Amino acid sequence: MENSGSFVVTVENVHKNYALGKTEVKALNGISFTITKGDFISIAGPSGSGKTTVLNLIGCVDTASSGTVTVLGQRTDSLDDDKLTELRHRGVGFIFQTFNLIPVLNIRENVELPALLDPSASGMAKKELDAWVDHLIEGVGLADRMKHKPAELSGGQRQRIAIARALVMRPPIVLADEPTANLDSATGESILELMKRMNREFGTTFIFSTHDPGIVSIADHVIRLKDGLIVENYRTSGQNGNGRAEVYPGRVLA
Repeated sequence: MENSGSFVVTVENVHKNYALGKTEVKALNGISFTITKGDFISIAGPSGSGKTTVLNLIGCVDTASSGTVTVLGQRTDSLDDDKLTELRHRGVGFIFQTFNLIPVLNIRENVELPALLDPSASGMAKKELDAWVDHLIEGVGLADRMKHKPAELSGGQRQRIAIARALVMRPPIVLADEPTANLDSATGESILELMKRMNREFGTTFIFSTHDPGIVSIADHVIRLKDGLIVENYRTSGQNGNGRAEVYPGRVLA
């Protein structure tokens, strides 16, 4: 069993139900798992399996109907709206498949915006922030495009900037919802290589919601969902001879 102090996310017996008219939709049906600091993890499954719901719970934009979700040592069900917002802002970066860049801002301004909106949360003085933003933009290979607007970039370049923006607050966790869905295969592969490098360089935990086999194939830890249940939960560095650790469906990974 891993040391629980190394877990950045713990999900225990979580159910999530939604009201759809007079019908109750059960999005998650009692799932449990842990995510370790520095994981590069794929939460995989078909549409409607509960992937995005899991990301929303970890990202503190939703709460469980029952069970507990602990993010960076804090049980989210015990936090009020202000504390949830603080945890989300300081602890979690988001990469969206639609990029969500601000069209009127140039690339550099888009990347630094989250830190400018809350300087105290970033913990960086202006000089340090400027150097960090430059480092991130150089890291995603777009140092020569800092003054360009999003409309002047390709889809892959915009996704690169979205990755840099997600890292600007130095969050321990980055959530990526289908980050390669709107990219061609070659660009998608380069984006994944970039995120893997960022994972190694910064020790950031990357959590993907995806049905892209390319992401699943390079993940360190894979959780597969179907109908709101965990059907597979394994690490790819296992010692049982097939490249996987043991599978623990529906249980905390030990």
